[in-house]
Amino acid sequence: MNLPPPPPAIQIQDIRYTQIFINNEWVNSESGKTFPTINPTNGKKICDVQEGDKDDINKAVAAAKKAFEFGSVWRTMDSSMRGVLLNKLAELIQRDRTYIASLETLDNGKPYKDAYYRDMERCIRTLRHYAGWTDKIQGKTIPVDGSSFCYTRHEPVGICGQIIPWNFPAAMMIWKIAPALACGNTVVVKPAEQTPLTSLYLASLVKEAGFPPGVVNVVPGYGPTAGGALTVHPDVNKVTFTGSTEVGQLIMEASAKSNLKRITLELGGKCPLVVFKDADLDTVVEAAHQAIFFNMGQVCTAGSRTYVHADIYDEFVKRSVDRAKNKLIGDPFDLKSEYGPQVSKEQFDKVLELIESGKSEGAKLECGGNRHGTEGYFIQPTVFTNVTENMRIGKEEIFGPVQQLIKFKTMDEVVARANDTTYGLAAACFTNDIDTAIEFSSRIQAGSVWINGYSLSTPQVPFGGYKMSGIGREGGEYGLQAYYEVKTVVIKTNKKL
Repeated sequence: MNLPPPPPAIQIQDIRYTQIFINNEWVNSESGKTFPTINPTNGKKICDVQEGDKDDINKAVAAAKKAFEFGSVWRTMDSSMRGVLLNKLAELIQRDRTYIASLETLDNGKPYKDAYYRDMERCIRTLRHYAGWTDKIQGKTIPVDGSSFCYTRHEPVGICGQIIPWNFPAAMMIWKIAPALACGNTVVVKPAEQTPLTSLYLASLVKEAGFPPGVVNVVPGYGPTAGGALTVHPDVNKVTFTGSTEVGQLIMEASAKSNLKRITLELGGKCPLVVFKDADLDTVVEAAHQAIFFNMGQVCTAGSRTYVHADIYDEFVKRSVDRAKNKLIGDPFDLKSEYGPQVSKEQFDKVLELIESGKSEGAKLECGGNRHGTEGYFIQPTVFTNVTENMRIGKEEIFGPVQQLIKFKTMDEVVARANDTTYGLAAACFTNDIDTAIEFSSRIQAGSVWINGYSLSTPQVPFGGYKMSGIGREGGEYGLQAYYEVKTVVIKTNKKL
């Protein structure tokens, strides 16, 4: 889609919000500690942020618990009014869209135009979608045997701990809080320590929108301390987490040992993108390119395993390598830049180490493979051929700009190879044959399957994974189910009704 240039980015000099947000107030950490957040474009510190840990999580949970008490302003609020507040928050994000997108680019490194058009639009549309659901979350009347009247109620789960990833900080925060608030829950948000700034700014808009104190609380800090305290807190009823499978397993274990919390986990992926021989090359080369290089490859659904039919493989490789070599890398605030840095030095080092493993294990490096420039965490767009599923780059989630082009010949072969992974988050195929598309979508083990496109996701669409890619669904009506309990009420009657 050809979009007009976004409004000029705001050159942010002073960060407005760096404290912890509890009970609609800004407070310092109980310990007095802070931590730096880094600009990945140049590796320099942006500012220091208050570092929350167990004591701060306890305060935030206490505020959320009080806001959730029976008879509180939030619990007695008309359900339609919750929709009004969500819509108001959407309006405030629209008002401050340029500032928030600029802040996201500063802290995360993604191209400003992507932050403005993709991430901010996702925030606004998600809020508006769930605003429409608030007065439609309802139970059923059930015909039962005997002389009884039976109905169900959909009631909020309670206090929800929500742990946000660093790749889409603002969009993922809204993706999590919107359905939780639509159902009437209260939340404690733990943003990623790499990218806390937009979550804190959104907290200020929550207060401005008119949400009661304690309904939304935001505690920046590190995973093992702040995140760990949230997952084991006995008053937290549900935890939702987006991130690595390894951390997801730890959260699930901790949640089970504390109070059997409800869990939603959206975890890693090693997603196959399959190109059949009848696909249109002009379209699919660009689609496959964007599927892996968008957001510098830092996407759980990145198309990191591209399977191409043998009949078109050589031409596909040639065009894909040319596209990668000509990708415009640079300052993410420059509207000409397609591509920014990795989010952190840690992620930068991890990706380069995996690239080296690909070279040493026998994959053929077609282009890229090194850092770009001398400042910041930029990595050249990298393309490998001759990759097999037993190589580290063939089985591990790289979460970086590394495309792997793999040859196949038959449907049976490619389905078997695509499914030969512990992950099952998403998959895609490109073909002009409807029978091929339907067969592939039926046989592939993935929570989302896209045909002749990639990452075809909107707020109305459920999202989640098979196997080690997670538990539960987020998005759309399915995303509400994780945030309410079903209560059955049976009334004994004198007559059969």
